[in-house]
Amino acid sequence: MNALLGAIEAGGTEFVCAVAERAGPILAARRVIPTTSPAKTLAEAVDFFSGYRLRALGVACFGPVDLEQGRITTTPKPGWRHAEIVRPLRAALNVPIAFETDVNGAALGEGHHGAGRGRDPLIYVTVGTGIGAGVLVGGRPVHGLMHPEAGHMSVRRHPDDQFPGMCPFHSDCLEGLASGPAIEARWGSSGQDLPVGHPAWSLEAYYLAEALCNLVYVISPQKIVLGGGVMNQAELLSLIRGETQARLGGYLAPLDRPGAIAALVVPAELGDDAGIVGALELARKAAIES
Repeated sequence: MNALLGAIEAGGTEFVCAVAERAGPILAARRVIPTTSPAKTLAEAVDFFSGYRLRALGVACFGPVDLEQGRITTTPKPGWRHAEIVRPLRAALNVPIAFETDVNGAALGEGHHGAGRGRDPLIYVTVGTGIGAGVLVGGRPVHGLMHPEAGHMSVRRHPDDQFPGMCPFHSDCLEGLASGPAIEARWGSSGQDLPVGHPAWSLEAYYLAEALCNLVYVISPQKIVLGGGVMNQAELLSLIRGETQARLGGYLAPLDRPGAIAALVVPAELGDDAGIVGALELARKAAIES
């Protein structure tokens, strides 16, 4: 058997493990593992990969993470704070490993094989259990002090919104006001159960447009790809585009042209596979550099 690329999309709910002959959306095999304890979850991942000969492994992980140390840091997920990820995987599998944030991984997936092909800078925003943004500049994920944490940016409150927010660190940051759990806490029902036309969606669009305007002003992206479970709501994308256009206020001439906002802000082409496809890109890079 030829050596394969291995990939893990390490999420707070489940770990998606896959192998493929090359980076891209065609997988040779996949396994979904519930995220329980670090030891059990990583052991099950190792068990999956032990059936294959790997060239390298890419890991796109929920966070926040320490990219240099290959571990999770201050996550609120019980049992996972400061959990080592890369060290036990490397010890068990003995292959080169590339480690990234989950949203940077999804950005790589969409940037190489999805809606962001050929666009630079590229931003991928996920709106689900949490909110995060992966940023690619020159085709590479942005790193610095750590990694972008756009889900925790401050946004202007809607004047009619009295919801206090639910981020355990900042209360009313973007994630605290507009994540899936925030929608459920504010309205008493999960987003998937709220109908088209419900006021939840115009409020959600308001907050996400606030965030997109900030990202446009700071990063000047050529494409913003929106993914995550909340974005499955039928009218939300259109509402976000309209709110973004309104909140930019005509300041950026290139986005005042007809159709410009619709071309800039687009849905994820790879859907739920953006992260695992991006993790395969990480594995490809690790294989080349090893």
